[in-house]
Amino acid sequence: MEHIELFFKSIFIDNMVFATFLGMCSYLAVSKKVSTAVGLGAAVIFVLAVTVPINWLLDQYLLQDGALAWLGEEYASYDLGFLSFILFIATIATMVQLVEIVVEKFSPSLYNSLGIFLPLIAVNCAILGGSLFMQSREIPTLGLALNYGISSGIGWFLAILAIAAIREKIRYSNVPAPLRGLGITFIITGLMAIGFMSFGGMLTGGDEETPSLDSNPENLGVKTEQIQEENTETAQTVEVSTITKQ
Repeated sequence: MEHIELFFKSIFIDNMVFATFLGMCSYLAVSKKVSTAVGLGAAVIFVLAVTVPINWLLDQYLLQDGALAWLGEEYASYDLGFLSFILFIATIATMVQLVEIVVEKFSPSLYNSLGIFLPLIAVNCAILGGSLFMQSREIPTLGLALNYGISSGIGWFLAILAIAAIREKIRYSNVPAPLRGLGITFIITGLMAIGFMSFGGMLTGGDEETPSLDSNPENLGVKTEQIQEENTETAQTVEVSTITKQ
């Protein structure tokens, strides 16, 4: 259940684009055609699916306070948390370089259409954000870290795929001149973000039932005594006010 909840929350509720607005540069620049959007989205899914679990291992066994205890007691007090950004970015850059080599080898047309934005995945804030969110939310297991990486990538993929499909259709629409291009794209993105936020009520669960006083006989007796005391005080107050008026 925890895996399923994290999966759907990362895609719809905590979407990288619509909830935190990360990765907007690639989202806006490579979303003019569906084909290029699909290629970049698949690359982002792969990079997140690989880098988030690797960075989870680095965080658990190298970066956290006391994470080096497995090397010996003399290293248990070491805290290498200040190296988080350096190691996370190094891992991301390595995987992006691997993706760039594979795409150039097997799909030169996609490689040319993505242009500079494929190597720029290495500095895409959505990719680094996935690892930093994993660290800040203290995801407990490697399986959940892998789940979070894949689902976050799918959420970013759905966002860029949806806006690319809309932008392809909107070319033939009569958009007012001041809003053409990025103007209407930002408006559509805001509307889509509102739509994705509506999924927030799906995983919040129902209200927990709070035990009432009437459900417990002992509490019922206490409640009755309280009501009697309140009625007595009210009667005394009314009596005093009546005498005062007379």
